[in-house]
Amino acid sequence: MHLSIIIPTLNESGFLDRTLKCLTAQAHHPVEIIVVDGGSTDATESIAKQFPVTWLVAPRKGRAIQMNFGAARASGDVLFFLHADCIPPEHFYRHIQQAIDAGSQAGSFRYRFDKPGLLLRLQTWFIRFPGLVFRGGDQGLFITKNLFQTIGGYREEFVVMEDYDIIRRIKKHAKPALLPQHAIVSARKYACNNWLQVQIANAVAMTMFLSGRYSPVRIQSTYYRLIRHPKAD
Repeated sequence: MHLSIIIPTLNESGFLDRTLKCLTAQAHHPVEIIVVDGGSTDATESIAKQFPVTWLVAPRKGRAIQMNFGAARASGDVLFFLHADCIPPEHFYRHIQQAIDAGSQAGSFRYRFDKPGLLLRLQTWFIRFPGLVFRGGDQGLFITKNLFQTIGGYREEFVVMEDYDIIRRIKKHAKPALLPQHAIVSARKYACNNWLQVQIANAVAMTMFLSGRYSPVRIQSTYYRLIRHPKAD
């Protein structure tokens, strides 16, 4: 298995270093790391170029656009989409390889937050269940390139909820695996919003998405009226 790790970035200097250190420490397998930037104005580029990665700048910002841009240039037969503030579990390559060998065409890990707290632990406990509302990009998404191309990649009009949209479309072709190992995800959203605020915003966005009545732009604007974005400053 040749694995291409694709990381979309936009002003991620606060987290990219730790993620790339983790990835390159385990890069003794056939792995390429592609960082696809959406126009960062901080030190994201200089940090990325300290590591053996491919640095790309997408023609437009937007996570779906950036991930498709990276996937189109990836050489691996399996793609692993990872947020810049997410650290995959130890031996992630082996775990993905085992899932692929067992017949999975796509899947993700469980996750934990990088901060303590009863409510945060309770929230991640539900990740073990198969429903769409318990999925998302924070867990990382691996998918064979063949399946990714079959479903048409990410839908670029989804400026938010792009991860839920692609998982829903994957399920029409294959059953995504949920691996028991845990990725570590930043809890930065909870540093500038309380736990209940975030859950209400998530619930509203998911309800709008599942209803099919609202555009992604409308969902995004509603979501960011309900919470403060951690990179707003």
